[in-house]
Amino acid sequence: MQQYLQNKKGLVQSVFDQVYDQYDLMNDIISLGTHRYWKKNLINMMNATANQTLVDVACGTGDIAKLFLNSVKSKAKVTCVDPNKGMIDKGKEKLNEFKNIEWVISSAENLPLKKDSFDFYVISFGLRNTFNIKKVLKEANRVLKPGGRFLCLEFSKIQNTGLNYIYNNYSKLIPVIGKIVVGKKGPYEYLIKSIKDFINQEELIDLMKESGFYKCDYRNLSGGIVSIHSGWKF
Repeated sequence: MQQYLQNKKGLVQSVFDQVYDQYDLMNDIISLGTHRYWKKNLINMMNATANQTLVDVACGTGDIAKLFLNSVKSKAKVTCVDPNKGMIDKGKEKLNEFKNIEWVISSAENLPLKKDSFDFYVISFGLRNTFNIKKVLKEANRVLKPGGRFLCLEFSKIQNTGLNYIYNNYSKLIPVIGKIVVGKKGPYEYLIKSIKDFINQEELIDLMKESGFYKCDYRNLSGGIVSIHSGWKF
């Protein structure tokens, strides 16, 4: 198991080292822009108010941080965490007008953050790329304030057979698109495999409960192509 985790860590790091420079563009292309709709749904579910705090884990280039701050007219503080320095650097460049974002290079399993610190913990399209989901969820619970909310936006399991057939066939084109846009297909072959191998909606609910969250539920979007999981800390 340890060897597997080491291999996966090296693979994931390599994947994002190769794609961070075109990360936002590829998100728009391969999701046909739908990732923006999914992320706005996540922000709407949060129903955040001014002066609340957010930790955005596996933040990429900061899409969630930007949407969150815009939703509260920038009257909040965000900590963006990602293990990839290239992603962090792109995020700093893209969101340089925001002065209330702290950028941290770290894995999701060992956050260098104090316990009971945040009103919201969000991980968006990052949980499936972590090496120990249980440890990630435990860390999420640790850094949230009592009464804080965990939200995870992630690819999930499609409920409709016809849609699943269409999606699976479209997925085969994604590495080809990656080759054309980024010049590499390998990272996008990994992307498709990571989605296929990820746990289903109910399995994630069970892990959230095991990690101490309550009132756990999920909302499917686009027929279950993605889902938003939500849970609260006691």
